[in-house]
Amino acid sequence: MSEPMYDWLIVGAGFAGSVLAERLANEAGQKVLLIDRRDHFGGNAYDFVNEDGILIHRYGPHIFHTNSADIFEYLSRFTEWHPYEHRVLAQVDGQLLPIPINLDTINRLYDLNLTEDELVDWYASRAEPIDEIRTSEDVVVAKVGRELYEKFFRGYTRKQWGVDPSELDRSVTARIPTRTNRDDRYFADKFQAMPRLGYTAMFARMLASENITIKLNLDFSDLPADVRYRHLIFTGPVDEYFKFEHGRLPYRSLRFVHKTLDVANYQPAGTVNYPQGEDYTRITEYKHITGQVHPKTSLTYEYPEASGDPYYPIPCEANAALYKKYESLAAGADGVWFVGRLATYRYYNMDQVVGQALATFRRIQAQHAPRQT
Repeated sequence: MSEPMYDWLIVGAGFAGSVLAERLANEAGQKVLLIDRRDHFGGNAYDFVNEDGILIHRYGPHIFHTNSADIFEYLSRFTEWHPYEHRVLAQVDGQLLPIPINLDTINRLYDLNLTEDELVDWYASRAEPIDEIRTSEDVVVAKVGRELYEKFFRGYTRKQWGVDPSELDRSVTARIPTRTNRDDRYFADKFQAMPRLGYTAMFARMLASENITIKLNLDFSDLPADVRYRHLIFTGPVDEYFKFEHGRLPYRSLRFVHKTLDVANYQPAGTVNYPQGEDYTRITEYKHITGQVHPKTSLTYEYPEASGDPYYPIPCEANAALYKKYESLAAGADGVWFVGRLATYRYYNMDQVVGQALATFRRIQAQHAPRQT
């Protein structure tokens, strides 16, 4: 028996592919085949209950936050929420200090008693004037000076990206604010919460449509010849789609080590960063994030690596120029939509990928809408 004709083949079952599958199936009534080379849907946000009964994230912590009411309301169709505001500490000079840097960070690190107004002047006295902010080093040094840059940013960034911050685009460290108050939340977005039953349960509800067929452990390059479809959405690496015609786009990868300890808690916050010394960049303890109550606790250690699954596009001028070549090829690929972090070589947050997918669906609707006569 031959395969049915699908209206859409969607490659990649992460946020971009799953949101588009849901919209095309439920809003547009289209038949969708959603494939993924992994053994699960949900992309890097995939979570599962481990053998000890603790919900963990296979690919490191994914903390949902957004300022968009539309995006939050859309995802709320598929999940209830556990309110959660993420807090991160950095182990610096033997202390666990709030990051992003705030008033408490400075007062505790230097044994001071500054007020908010005094901290503004304190930052200014240490900041180095830089005519043009171009690199990740420039961003931090121009705000808070070289000493804090060395303590909190340089080592962590070099581990994470494999290059010195002076070689990275300013966007990397510009994502991290510097505060003068005592706000110790990692994000300041209006909506901050975790799917109550986890991301995988949310994706399962999102994809529960008779118009969606899901095939896992299936790579696009291994698609059987009898699979027929009218349109294609590709959310994988754009250079891979074009068979690396201009060479490989560089990515940074990660190796995750998961551990369960026979203690109720291990650390005082969801994530602790390690900018000094250790090979890993951070340790995440999931019970802080999910709100689970359990006599044991599970941790994930993250080790950045040069090879492996592509996680982070490396932002610098040379890589941006290389991507432009693939962007040009993508623009000329009739009938193919390139969506998501890997397909557009962008470092997007989850909500930004959802927003991009919803915007893409609106463009698809407009393109395929019946013309008025």
